[in-house]
Amino acid sequence: MTAMVRASSSQTDAVHIPAPAESRRTWAVVLAACAGQFLVVLDVSVVNVALPSMRADLGLTTVGLQWVVNAYSIAFAGFMLLGGRAADLFGRKLMFLTGLGVFTLASAAGGLAQEGWQLLAARAVQGLGAAVLAPATLTILTSAVPAGAARTRAIGTWSAVGAGGGAAGGLVGGVLTDLLSWRWVLLINVPIGVLVLACAALWVTESRTARARRLDLPGAVLVTVGLATVAYGVVQTDERGWGAAATLLPLLGGLLLLGGFVAVEASTKAPLMPLGLFRVRAVSAANAALFVCGAASFCTWFFMTVYCQNVLGYDPLTAGLALVPSSLSAVLGSKLAPRLMTWMGARDLAITGALLAACGFGWQSLMTADGTYLSSVLGPGVLMMTGMGLAATPLAALATAGAAPGDAGLVSGLINTSRTMGGALGLAILSTVAASRTAGGTSPEALTEGYALAFRTGAGVLLTAVLLLLVWLPRRTES
Repeated sequence: MTAMVRASSSQTDAVHIPAPAESRRTWAVVLAACAGQFLVVLDVSVVNVALPSMRADLGLTTVGLQWVVNAYSIAFAGFMLLGGRAADLFGRKLMFLTGLGVFTLASAAGGLAQEGWQLLAARAVQGLGAAVLAPATLTILTSAVPAGAARTRAIGTWSAVGAGGGAAGGLVGGVLTDLLSWRWVLLINVPIGVLVLACAALWVTESRTARARRLDLPGAVLVTVGLATVAYGVVQTDERGWGAAATLLPLLGGLLLLGGFVAVEASTKAPLMPLGLFRVRAVSAANAALFVCGAASFCTWFFMTVYCQNVLGYDPLTAGLALVPSSLSAVLGSKLAPRLMTWMGARDLAITGALLAACGFGWQSLMTADGTYLSSVLGPGVLMMTGMGLAATPLAALATAGAAPGDAGLVSGLINTSRTMGGALGLAILSTVAASRTAGGTSPEALTEGYALAFRTGAGVLLTAVLLLLVWLPRRTES
């Protein structure tokens, strides 16, 4: 692998490593960054199958159970851009260790919770730690590996691990809940987090921008509260619907706050997010595509899991095992992407991957109440996830390639924010679409019709992403 290059003193204070150790150290850094990303993505979904056990043990209400998931996702989405800029200004290694430390401690607190409010508070703090940790994982990786084929392979590994973490949530949660208890869904993060902390402290070198350590506090407050408020409004749709005041007020309020953020960034001398970043077509187009693709891909595991359990009658562990081939397909697609990018180019591969995923969504929408595993789960699942894996790596590479070194953390935070907010909005919309078709019906046939319509809608969403890439993304980009 190409050795690490030392950035100029105007961009970083990282210490150069002797050449014989560079390759080993570089891949140790990649491993630590990917492990952090795996934990962050895993905890978005790993608690889902443990919710009934949490309810029985802690006496949580139905609303309380929803907030076990929502508390994490809102904090995660809201603080991501702030976490990305903090990594640039205060040090990528420092923010990685800080985020992972907060995440690990909050996981321990959640696993040991004796009251429902304690679990909810721990999940919110977990989300805060994840928002600091997630941008630093990609920034550390891109700082450690020079631009070119080596970086593309590293980003492919990062994308594969992220896809694997999201896909493995149901399986890991089912195994731990069945064999141990729901508490281990959270406690498992503690030994892994401690190990990754030790490795990162030893192997990761510090880097930051050379700009003065000044944080755009008004912009930070506006974007953090705005994103968190929008995320809160989105998750309210599950309980209140789209027309309720409890949904519309936070959505509108959050959009107004984000509008204020844009106005502040346009006028301040040291913006949290330089708006000129969006004039780089590769960055803006790739983030738009990640948002739209996230809107479809995040709902895949949810609808596939409930179809397996509510219609085909699988237990949680069996449902998790049934989706393993799809999970591996996402990883395979992400790992194949760097090789294919050298042949097809990043733009064409991203378009091909999105089209392949759209075909898988279309196939999945043909599901029936008496469907077989091969035709209703395995085949379409493998096609969907292979396409998603093929698209994720070139989009992440394009979104980071056009940014200045001093904005690496911010761009990483933007990538994660685009994907997370797109996923939250997509799940809310497609859940509403499914519910509109079932009209309150709970029979396998009614549920299947709702899930099928959600997948047909998801196919349309992915075709929108393809159109965005065709029109917006420049043909010649650095990959």
